[in-house]
Amino acid sequence: MASTATVPVDHLLHLADNALVLGQRNAEWCGHGPILEEDLALANNSLDLLGQARLLYQHAASLINASTAEAARFSHLQGARTGGAVTEDTLAYFRDTHEFRNFTLLELPHSGPLASTTAGDRDYATTIARNFLYSALMVLVWDRLQTSADAQLAAIAAKSLKEVRYHLRHASDWLVRFGDGTDESHARAQAALNHLMPYCQEFWIGSAADTAAVQNGTGVHVADLQADWSALVDDTLGEATLQRPAMNGYVTQGKQGVHSEHMGFLLAEMQSLARAHPQAVW
Repeated sequence: MASTATVPVDHLLHLADNALVLGQRNAEWCGHGPILEEDLALANNSLDLLGQARLLYQHAASLINASTAEAARFSHLQGARTGGAVTEDTLAYFRDTHEFRNFTLLELPHSGPLASTTAGDRDYATTIARNFLYSALMVLVWDRLQTSADAQLAAIAAKSLKEVRYHLRHASDWLVRFGDGTDESHARAQAALNHLMPYCQEFWIGSAADTAAVQNGTGVHVADLQADWSALVDDTLGEATLQRPAMNGYVTQGKQGVHSEHMGFLLAEMQSLARAHPQAVW
């Protein structure tokens, strides 16, 4: 009989928050894509990520509601709307900035480092570079999590792996087009990589939830994937004639709930309707 175990709630929330926040960011291209096909491609990418987030939040909510200790920790999310239970909706819409556990990379706006809000000019090269760097990681993570001792997480991983393989192919193809295209497209792609690569240092920093997940066989030690991620990244950058920037400087801590100034703007837009009408159903 296969071994079974329960994945730590915070590990699930990290995976779910990553998917939700990047899905929200990519959805901002709806109606603004450089061409109609990319409008649809990024919308479908966002729907994939939203679907992953929903499955992970549903699993997390069931674990929270089944545990007295976890239910107490998330008691501020238990309202009359849900009959006193935590749901996927309350986890997405009623947690505050410091409670989210997504990588800082995923909350950044689509423009360069000087953008102050989500209203800054969108740069498609930044979007593509971010999707590439993150998808290269998640192809490896979801592949490993298919053998998680948590059967539900393993099933979510198997479904998500099929989707993220497409996300990686889409982003890789566009990065090669940009890098091996015109002087301007090459310069934009290189600038995007220079801006985003330092944020990838956070990929390899563990947490207490990660350690617990690895110990009970439900999670993966992400630091072990760094060499494989680097090989994936280097292969595509070589084809794109782009230079890989150094990863150094300050290591962001979104995974520990310490976010950039951009996260508050993102959540304000995403959560405003649910918070304005907390009893609404549709």
